[in-house]
Amino acid sequence: MMDHVRDLASVRDATERLLNAAAELDNASASEPSRLPGWNRGHVLAHLARNADALVNVLDGRPMYVSGDARDADIERDAPRPLDVQLADVRESAARFQKTGDVPADWSRTVELRNGVTDTAARVPFRRWVEVALHHVDLGIGYELEDLPAEFVTREIGFLAERFGGHEDVPSTGLATDDGQVWTTGGGAGGGPVAVRGPAADLLGWLCGRRDGAALQVEGGPLPTLPPL
Repeated sequence: MMDHVRDLASVRDATERLLNAAAELDNASASEPSRLPGWNRGHVLAHLARNADALVNVLDGRPMYVSGDARDADIERDAPRPLDVQLADVRESAARFQKTGDVPADWSRTVELRNGVTDTAARVPFRRWVEVALHHVDLGIGYELEDLPAEFVTREIGFLAERFGGHEDVPSTGLATDDGQVWTTGGGAGGGPVAVRGPAADLLGWLCGRRDGAALQVEGGPLPTLPPL
């Protein structure tokens, strides 16, 4: 059961954490490469701002983006801006998202995201939390997967396990953290079952494409190759 009010508070906290950390950058370091291929830190910050506005669109019943090309063009346009402009945009767009989330609404309704993906409105704040938390790590400024709140890590592992469930390219795969939390995913491809275990941060990193899985223990076959998010 999604608690959108609690998730909105978590988004607010994660955003403040990111903004406080990014404020230590300068214009030169903001233009340095991020951990995402082809993106510098300015791209990451621009994406975070535009994603907040896109999720406002989702909650208001409009298309998330005009088009994929328009989304990419907006990020390229905004990436070179001075750091103070970037941070103001992230803060102001985040405030617009929070304001929209505070409006009384039917949170059980179905909303449409990118590429025809649908979800309940109540899960949109968690999706925003994912964007802010993981892209904070992607900035490469000292915040790591190990620094993420334990609740977030557990929920995002479950979210991604659900996302890859039944996927035609992923064999039946059992996931387990070293502290005993378990999930299942895949099942649409032959082979397996494969058992994958390790620290929660490393398991999340592999599932979300931030780590190669080298720190994980694998039994029953090779570590599955996951499709891109």
